[in-house]
Amino acid sequence: MITVLSAIFVLGALIFFHELGHFLMAKWAGIQVDRFSLGFPPSILSKRFGETEYCIGLIPLGGYVKMAGENPDETATGAPHEFMSKPVRVRAMVILAGPVMNLLLAWLILWGWFLVNGQVVIDPRRAIIGSVVSGSPAEAAGLQAGDVVTSIDNIAIGPYSDLSRVVSKAVGKPIPLVWERNGQTMSATVTTKVEDSYTDRGEKIKIGVLGVYSKVEHQPVGFFEGAGLGMVETLGIVKKIGVFLWELITLRVSAKMIGGPVFITQAVGQMAQIGFSALLFFMAFLSVNLGIVNIIPIPVLDGGHLLFLAIEKIKGSPLTINQRMIAQQVGMVFLLLVIVMVTYNDIVRFISG
Repeated sequence: MITVLSAIFVLGALIFFHELGHFLMAKWAGIQVDRFSLGFPPSILSKRFGETEYCIGLIPLGGYVKMAGENPDETATGAPHEFMSKPVRVRAMVILAGPVMNLLLAWLILWGWFLVNGQVVIDPRRAIIGSVVSGSPAEAAGLQAGDVVTSIDNIAIGPYSDLSRVVSKAVGKPIPLVWERNGQTMSATVTTKVEDSYTDRGEKIKIGVLGVYSKVEHQPVGFFEGAGLGMVETLGIVKKIGVFLWELITLRVSAKMIGGPVFITQAVGQMAQIGFSALLFFMAFLSVNLGIVNIIPIPVLDGGHLLFLAIEKIKGSPLTINQRMIAQQVGMVFLLLVIVMVTYNDIVRFISG
C-alpha cells in the first residue's frame, strides 16, 4: 500500500507542477485556458471556475492544459485570447514553462533537502565502514561500524570507491581482508556474496557483495549555501540524464536500461521505505527526468510543439492542419511503442527479481 500511495503522491505532484507551468504562463500571456486536467479522460471529477474546467482523469499517465485555439482540429477565429494568435516566442514560452517548472521544482526540493539534511560528506582518503548488513559476509568476518578497510584481496584500499570496485570483481570467492579498529590491525578471509547486477548495456552479470555501507557525515549548510548546492545537484542530474539519452541514441547503452511506470512505482516504493528524505531526493530526480524527456522533439511532447514552432519561424507560416495531425499521429504511435517496450522491460525485471 505504501508503494501505491507514494507513487500517487510523487507522480501526481510532478504532473501537477508540470501542467501548472503551462497554465501560469498561458494566463500571463493572456491565453484562455479551457481545461486543466490531471490524468487523461474520462474525467472522474471536474469543476469549472471562471473560464477553466479543472479535472481529474481516470487514466493517471500524465495530464494536460487545453488552451483555446491550440488543437489543429479546431477552427481558429483569430481572437486575441487564442493560442495561435500569439507570437511564436510567446507560444514557445508557454510550451517551455512545463519542463522549466519541473527543473524549478527539483531545485526547490533539493534546496530544502540540503537545509534539512546538510551536505553529505564521505572521507575521500579512507574506506570507513558506516554500517554492516545483518547476516552478511562482513558481519561473519567481524567487521563493525567505524572500522577502516586498508586492503582486500592483497590490494591496498584508499577511498570507499576502491573497496566497492575490488569487492564487486571478487565474485563468490574467498579473499583476504585487512582492516584497522582503534589503531589495531585485524584480518580475516571473507567469501563474498554473489548478486545479480547489470552493465550499462543492460547485460546481466554477477558481482561480489561484502555487505557494508560507507560512513556518511552530514555537515550543516546555510540558507544560501543550500540554494547553491541544490542548483549544483539539479544541474548534475540534468547532465547525467543528458549523457544517458545521448548514449542511448548512439547505442552505447541498451534500451533495456529504460524503466517504465512499473519500475518507477517500485523504485518510489523502495525510497519511501527508506524514508521521506530519500523519497524527496528521488522525487527531485524524477522531476528533472520528466522535464528533460518532455523537450525531446517528438510530436505530442512539448519538444514536438517546439519543433513545430521552429519550423513556423523558419518558413514564416505554421504547418497545415493536415501536416500537424499526421505528425502527431506518428508521434503517438512511436510513444505507444516506447510504452510497450518499457513495460516489457519492467515485466522482465520483475520476473527476474
